Amino acid sequence: MTDRPFIAEVCVCCESPRLQRSPAVLMPFLGERIFGWRPVRITEDWGMRTLETGMAYPLCNSVRCADCAHLFLDMRFSDDQMKRLYHRYQDADYAALRATYEPDYLERNARLTAGITYLDQVERFLAPFTPSQPRILDWGGGRGRNTPFPDARALHHVYDIADDDPVAGAQMVDRETALSGGYDLVVCSNVLEHLPYPMDTLDEIAKAVGPETVVYFELPYENVQRQTGDAPEALTLKRHWHEHINFFSRRSVSVVLQRAGFEVIAHELVNVLQPPAESYNFFIACRKAKG
Repeated sequence: MTDRPFIAEVCVCCESPRLQRSPAVLMPFLGERIFGWRPVRITEDWGMRTLETGMAYPLCNSVRCADCAHLFLDMRFSDDQMKRLYHRYQDADYAALRATYEPDYLERNARLTAGITYLDQVERFLAPFTPSQPRILDWGGGRGRNTPFPDARALHHVYDIADDDPVAGAQMVDRETALSGGYDLVVCSNVLEHLPYPMDTLDEIAKAVGPETVVYFELPYENVQRQTGDAPEALTLKRHWHEHINFFSRRSVSVVLQRAGFEVIAHELVNVLQPPAESYNFFIACRKAKG
């Protein structure tokens, strides 16, 4: 990514240059974790002639593509910056720093590290396309705690930059192994929304799959997109950015998968929380498009 701009110049999904921008802030945890930036209070004793007093946070822009309605942070983090952010993801040091800015985070982190509560829904969605003892690669799967079919896997590989210890039965693999193929199911769940250039990862995943391999993508349909119907109003409603630096629209999901050469064989929009709570994710099963 050394030749990629830090500030996006085109859409990261469809490469359209027709971008709309609106001012926003980078959440302070990301600012410190990635860049060593800390919020600061500008006071009268600074003696600033033109700046107003008050809290100063890292500035950024929300960006919306006029063609595919993808909504994203203008900053596109480098490989080194991504490693600083996700090294030992959600471990004690990560959680402690984040809790200094978000006091309720320790409780939330405990829930996150316990694993998702809707794995059964994922398995029901994938069962029609998956053999009884699948060989699985979980791409970006952290420690592998959320990989489906824990009681039936013939193989459980995990490829991730977090450099963490895998769960029992899982094996962390390097890029070369991940790309070697031979998998029945490749899982890329809740990953693409974190990535500066999601097309790069989709192109890599396409190299790891054969014609019969099923690829499962899961990504959030963020409220600001869903509740506005992916309309332009979403841009000015998005005022802050955290770990999810891509807010996919229905159109941008379709665009990136088609550009990477995937054919959708099944898709659902699923509420992954217990009603009346709502948080919707796209469940998408794909194979490589023929030809």
